[in-house]
Amino acid sequence: MPRISGRQAFLEILKQEGIQYIFGNPGTTELPLMDALAGQEEIRYYLALHEGVAVSMADGYTVASGKPAAVNVHVSPGLGNCMGMLYNASKSGAPILLTAGQHDQSFLLTEPILSSNLAEVARPYVKWSYEIRRLEDLPRAIHRAVKVATAPPTGPVFLALPMDVLKAEGEMDLGAPTRIDPRLRASREAVERAAEILGGSKNPVIIAGDAVARGDAHRELAVVAELLGAPVYQQTVSGTCNFPSSHPLSLGPLTRLQKIARKALEDADVLFSIGADLMTMSLPSDLDPVPPGLSIIHLHLDPWEIGKNYPASLGILGDPKETLRELEKALKDRVSHEKQKEARVRMERIRQMKEKRISELREKARQERNLIPIRPLALMETVADSLPPNAVMVDEAISSGRALTTFLRSEDRHSFYGMRGGGIGWGIPAALGIKVALPDRPVVGLIGDGSAMYSFQGLWTAARYGLAVVFVICNNRGYRILKERTHALGGFSAKSGSYVGMDLEQPYIDFISLSRSLGVPAERCEKLGEFKHLLSHALALDGPFLIDVQVDGSFKE
Repeated sequence: MPRISGRQAFLEILKQEGIQYIFGNPGTTELPLMDALAGQEEIRYYLALHEGVAVSMADGYTVASGKPAAVNVHVSPGLGNCMGMLYNASKSGAPILLTAGQHDQSFLLTEPILSSNLAEVARPYVKWSYEIRRLEDLPRAIHRAVKVATAPPTGPVFLALPMDVLKAEGEMDLGAPTRIDPRLRASREAVERAAEILGGSKNPVIIAGDAVARGDAHRELAVVAELLGAPVYQQTVSGTCNFPSSHPLSLGPLTRLQKIARKALEDADVLFSIGADLMTMSLPSDLDPVPPGLSIIHLHLDPWEIGKNYPASLGILGDPKETLRELEKALKDRVSHEKQKEARVRMERIRQMKEKRISELREKARQERNLIPIRPLALMETVADSLPPNAVMVDEAISSGRALTTFLRSEDRHSFYGMRGGGIGWGIPAALGIKVALPDRPVVGLIGDGSAMYSFQGLWTAARYGLAVVFVICNNRGYRILKERTHALGGFSAKSGSYVGMDLEQPYIDFISLSRSLGVPAERCEKLGEFKHLLSHALALDGPFLIDVQVDGSFKE
């Protein structure tokens, strides 16, 4: 066996695991690792100026590429700084190996500066958390961590790396990677039972989750939906495009408002949830989004999600792509000619309803196109219509972007990415990570001004590494969604017009100067007619660009 140092072994094992990138921000305890990185070229290090930026870059990269990535941060404060974005990564199922340097173990008993029990700090938001104690355990721990991160349901893991382990040398077997095949096919009995229930339904509804897109099951879902004539909603908080927007049965994301979600499901006799969570909502309500007595078939690779909030008449553990293939065969054997005719009638009715809704929204947007400041609805239509066909949209425009998915042409799993966890500050760095994963596709990040200020340091990283992302800042000069919800309370703020802690003015944030100071060219857009030209200009560049769009901040209508 070769004699090797802990830091060299760490990098060699990452190479074995196919990890090409480390996103991070270093400190003293990481110096042995940083020194080892300087002596090799296979693994690229992306420097972020905040640990949350590093984690969200890795989140975007792993979700878009389907490959694991590493993040390295600096002991307790560095790990603490990234916890909000680690929460998001856990919700998105990002297979991230998060590591943090730890003090030399001979020193820990004295409680040195920056020290803590790192594994316990990370534990709530990772699948596995461990502090490596011996050089001999390094290969097993890293291989186990990456195996756990990439096994369904995927998600982040954490390892603490003491300095003495990284600096130690010894003879070591570096081991080998393990990957678990996620293509779990449901049992024949479960598939037949699902076909029996769905084949006998009169008004089925499908909810598609992120597992559909990540499992490359768009085609299989489309075939089953067409056989049933079932409308397809995407789960309430979608991290990607789970069903092509152009399909006549595609009705976009189900709302997180219980009353409206309930209305969408009230006529259904069967709800078929595929790789989705049921139901992630924003606020409590006296009305449940799922009508009582609705029969639910829940297909998922994660047993935790099946029946988590609503009892499933039939719970199926399986991969969406493989299981839908089998379900297609079973349905074709069961669906009569008359049933197929009924399905086609339903599909045509849904198509007409969808076209009417989009047409009405476009007419409203048309009436707002010349208004100043720019109205969010008109902006979303213009953004969607201005994108090239192969564009990737990364959405963190919390209130301004509500109509985006109605207008957006989202046809493949890479055409849209959204924030699964809800912790703001994800969008700028996630767009950078997605660009690393998809270098040949144009990437546009639609970011609210409030969200942007949580991770604006990411622009420096974009400039440093020449990551050609176009950032569209929807600048309404405040936390509009909080004003809306405070106004809805009907209390003092609603009566007085005074909203504490929700305005981003006085002083005004100069996004143009801020962006340019970090190396990213920027322009302001005050009229909607200017936007398409600015976007075309930005997309033609070889580096990042920022467009500061002045958006109407009113909220009481």
